[in-house]
Amino acid sequence: AEPIRVLVTGAAGQIAYSLLYSIAKGDVFGKEQPLILVLLDITPMMTVLEGVVMELQDCALPLLREVISTDKEEIAFKDLDIAILVGSMPRREGMERKDLLKANVKIFKSQGAALDKYAKKTVKVVVVGNPANTNCLIASKSAPSIPKENFSCLTRLDHNRAKSQIALKLGVTANDVKNVIIWGNHSSTQYPDVNHAKVNVKGKEVGVYEAIKDDSWLKGDFILTVQQRGAAVIKARKLSSAMSAAKAICDHVRDIWFGTPVGEFVSMGVISDGNSYGVPEDLLYSFPVVIKDKTWKFVEGLPINDFSREKMDLTAKELSEEKETAVEFLSSA
Repeated sequence: AEPIRVLVTGAAGQIAYSLLYSIAKGDVFGKEQPLILVLLDITPMMTVLEGVVMELQDCALPLLREVISTDKEEIAFKDLDIAILVGSMPRREGMERKDLLKANVKIFKSQGAALDKYAKKTVKVVVVGNPANTNCLIASKSAPSIPKENFSCLTRLDHNRAKSQIALKLGVTANDVKNVIIWGNHSSTQYPDVNHAKVNVKGKEVGVYEAIKDDSWLKGDFILTVQQRGAAVIKARKLSSAMSAAKAICDHVRDIWFGTPVGEFVSMGVISDGNSYGVPEDLLYSFPVVIKDKTWKFVEGLPINDFSREKMDLTAKELSEEKETAVEFLSSA
């Protein structure tokens, strides 16, 4: 097989350190698919990146045909099959979300333009760097020749967190839980929804509400735990989620590549155009999707109760405000 070109940005960082090995050893694109890994980071990180390249070489991985490390967009974005945009300006202490957006609009405008100019038009782009939804929207708007549907942002970490909380509560494995949904923004307004989720308990598939029999936990602590999990990890580890983020990226990209299992859907941030859930158009919003032939589709026809509606609207409102701020910066960037 011909090698595919996979870009990871922020490649000298923490998440990439967990991610690159999994990609290079075949966990994402399969054990038969050779790869060219392209690693992009900022100039001051190039020495660290050299060390990462040495380690990848020292893993002696049969699928890894070449590793290219660079600080130049025209090298990094050339002929890509897939771009995983992990690098972004992190939030520093005392920084408003607005400041964060301003710094990131510049980065993702530039990377979107580089995708537009150098990458294949079929490239799949996954944005991880926060604020992921809005960064993804900016990248997409800056790459008009690449279909909007080719851009997605990571809410799989939240999805996995929700699955795992349900599994822990019921004493089952995470694989026994399916069809949880993350609606909206990858922020503390996201809505983890288990109204349509199923769990396998002793060989029988039942609804999560029916299995747990504790509505106040499902509408209270469960939602808060998932919404605030990232902050809880930072508080404990003094560093943000890296291993779990890398695992979620692998899950997200593998599902794009190979499709979702029959009867299951996953959550990802995608363009809201044409959705049937009353989410405004032209937002990058997390929905339940199924994927086949590298193409995602909304899961249609799920009934939405009043509790869910309110939560879904709240996170859409936050995304609309972020978008407005970002678009202002975009016109002046």
